[in-house]
Amino acid sequence: MRASAFLYPWDVVGDPAAAGRLVDLGVRQVTLAAAYHSTRALTPRHPRHRVVTAEYAAVLYPPDERRWSGRELRPHPAGSWALGDAYGEAAEALARAGLDVHSWVVLAHNSRLGAEHPGTSVVNAYGDRYPWAPCVARPEVRSHLVSLAAEAAVRPGARGTELESCGWYGLAHLHAHDKTSGVGLDDTAQYLMSLCFCAVCRSGYAQEGLDDEQLAAGVRAALEPVWRGAPTTGPAGETLLEATVGHRAAVARTFQEEVVGAVRAAAGPEFRVLLHADPGVHRCGANAGVDPAAVFALADGVVAPCPSGRTDALGAFAPHAARTGGVLAANLTVVSGLGGTPHTLAEDADRAAAAGATELRLYHAGLASDEDLAAVRKSGALT
Repeated sequence: MRASAFLYPWDVVGDPAAAGRLVDLGVRQVTLAAAYHSTRALTPRHPRHRVVTAEYAAVLYPPDERRWSGRELRPHPAGSWALGDAYGEAAEALARAGLDVHSWVVLAHNSRLGAEHPGTSVVNAYGDRYPWAPCVARPEVRSHLVSLAAEAAVRPGARGTELESCGWYGLAHLHAHDKTSGVGLDDTAQYLMSLCFCAVCRSGYAQEGLDDEQLAAGVRAALEPVWRGAPTTGPAGETLLEATVGHRAAVARTFQEEVVGAVRAAAGPEFRVLLHADPGVHRCGANAGVDPAAVFALADGVVAPCPSGRTDALGAFAPHAARTGGVLAANLTVVSGLGGTPHTLAEDADRAAAAGATELRLYHAGLASDEDLAAVRKSGALT
């Protein structure tokens, strides 16, 4: 299967050996970050540095002032970690080595946006804001992220894009020095803690016939046993999920339609658009929830999470990908320190193929140790 490795521009810029290392690995495509959230990343082989600190969410190229002039919400260029057109410089080096380059764009995950414009953030049922999570129901947020997608995805030389967090973001987020795991939250509790109660979302619930105050109170009541140590929210939580998920899914779907439409309008006809997606329509995060039966009519395919080689998400997408001829890429972690299994890549790839995957994604070639990369090569999965 065709495989692509994720990479940051700072993995390539300043390292003349980086592109050749990817070729030797056996991949023929790189998914290169063009717009990315704040992070602290290891660079285990770079000749000039070992740790890169991206202090805030930024675009890794010079934003077009003609697009953003006069707009209150606008992307920030990166600081010292990716000066100038770091994306373009890295993309050129990778292309010279014979690698196809696709852009990697993070959308609804931006702590600086929430810090500078608090009104753009998701607000939970307790009134707490999530500054890392822009609310995609808000018109100003949607307009900003649609424009960002069109610019960041369609970089010179890119043959396609992968859009991450293209939907709802919520509680689950590895924020700086996270201290949120003291109480275990199951899938339903995570959903309830991610429900947004900003003014726009409250209005949306009202249009669905839901009283927003009663809804927020119901969420708090359903979660109360969890704070006391109960394992689940019970039937009350499930009822609230069922009452709200239709509205939430519709908001996410129309947002995804706007984003993909803007990218297609800015790109050529052969440009490929994939969504990082989860088949649970209620899910929030980097792999935003989508309807598996509908997503392939919107995008050219999806990149589905396969933690520890599990194929649950692939199975939900597979029949629809096969029916439409869409791309179904299995996202496999190959960094041992992040819980990945590079030594079993061949077996994981076989399981993914059996579950319907048509391509592989390797997370993350820049973060992996020499030993991890050697295991990937030795596996034979990419030959």
